[in-house]
Amino acid sequence: MPHLKTVILLAILSCTAGCGAPGKGRPAPASGVSVRQLPAQESWDIRVAISDSGRQEALIKAGHAAEYHQGEKKELVIDGGVAVTLYDRRGGPPTLMTAGRGLLHDNQDIEAFDKVLIRSGDGTTVSTEHIIRTSSDQMLRSEKFVTITKPSQTIRGYGFESDDGMKRYKIFKASGEAVSK
Repeated sequence: MPHLKTVILLAILSCTAGCGAPGKGRPAPASGVSVRQLPAQESWDIRVAISDSGRQEALIKAGHAAEYHQGEKKELVIDGGVAVTLYDRRGGPPTLMTAGRGLLHDNQDIEAFDKVLIRSGDGTTVSTEHIIRTSSDQMLRSEKFVTITKPSQTIRGYGFESDDGMKRYKIFKASGEAVSK
């Protein structure tokens, strides 16, 4: 019986050995990391709808989002595969944009980076490394190298500007190829 009491006492002591004051023996937070660098909130597998006066303008889907605050400004950093659907005001087919990562600014401007590909309803595609869609005038703009492909032509250049539906666009410093029939 004295042996049983010793075993029980040792069992109780070993169970309580891990208990102690919180924080003791824990690693300190990484130095050099500012609270400003940490996101205010994070979400995974997100969908963000952008609307104006009750009319949906865009739908953003991404694998991950982190919201950052800097003073009064907010910025949503999106990554993990970004897909944006831009809806036509007149009810035409939507424009689809994919990218590796992006930003949603508090004024609802959308920036996309890393293998940006835009497909309009008429089959026109634009590929570039960076583009911004401004909410105020619903225009797409890039200062990077772009390639615009239609069934009968390919245009390349530096600098691009277009409406959401890619019906009217400008390309700056252009070169291209066209198929003659």
